Amino acid sequence: MRKDIVFESKGLLCRGWLYLPDDIDAGQKVPMIVMAHGFSAVKEQALPGFAERFVEAGFGVLLFDYRYFGSSDGEPRCQLFPLEMVEDYRNAITWVCQQPNVDADRIGVWGTSFSGGLAAYTGTFDKRVKAVVAQVPSLTNPEFRRSMDPARWDSVAAFLLKDRIERYRTGSIKYMKVVAPEGEPCVLPGADTYDAYMELKSEGPNWRNEVTLESLEKVREFDPVSLIHLMSPTALLVIAAEKDSLIPLDTVKASYKRAGSPKELIVHPIKHFDVYKDPWLTEVANEAIAWFDRYLGKRSSESIN
Repeated sequence: MRKDIVFESKGLLCRGWLYLPDDIDAGQKVPMIVMAHGFSAVKEQALPGFAERFVEAGFGVLLFDYRYFGSSDGEPRCQLFPLEMVEDYRNAITWVCQQPNVDADRIGVWGTSFSGGLAAYTGTFDKRVKAVVAQVPSLTNPEFRRSMDPARWDSVAAFLLKDRIERYRTGSIKYMKVVAPEGEPCVLPGADTYDAYMELKSEGPNWRNEVTLESLEKVREFDPVSLIHLMSPTALLVIAAEKDSLIPLDTVKASYKRAGSPKELIVHPIKHFDVYKDPWLTEVANEAIAWFDRYLGKRSSESIN
């Protein structure tokens, strides 16, 4: 059972889908999984496959688009500010906790790729969250910066500073492509990344292959794991890809090491985007289900007042 929903986040409307098990009784409450997509992607792209598996396992699911993306409101379009996206996660939690059939004491968050870091950050600071699943997550940390060519890091900083000055003077908003063919400038270079985004494009006709340049400034400043040790006792599952060319496995492991218990790291011999197609979609979804079942449990027969 899926229905369209709307909730407010900082004066704008976020839109999404609320899933509940078909066989839920009027007096039952279910644990809820709140989820959203990664870098620039929209809810229609691959994520219904996860949401449907979660709801078949007995969970409720709220799948939504962030402000400025997909079916949600907000201008300029494609403005990707990590802390505002975390705010959307938290407002989604607040909204869903007020809905009938939802057990507000059993909330989990799920994120993939860039939203894996957002989910971890949300779980660190919002103690309504009892369990987090971060799939092929972007867990930015000092190790990742050290892995970059210093000249490239400085070049990006200079480029964004130039845009900041021009934006201040003129109010103009400039964009950069998220992905592009080899040799063209974009945020996420690489043939595998381009091919994967182009394949997912057909599933999300309202996806746009761009983000504002100001978004890149905010992303560079965002570190979702600097205080990840404060997440405990919220339970953290990290599902990583051994052959991930987009998010190096060693940076994921370094971030995971900083988290407290309970936690678990599962590494599969796959590439970053393999998780969005079977057989790996089912495999990693089942791992998430087992984690949420362990720390959230299944539905309750508690009466709704």
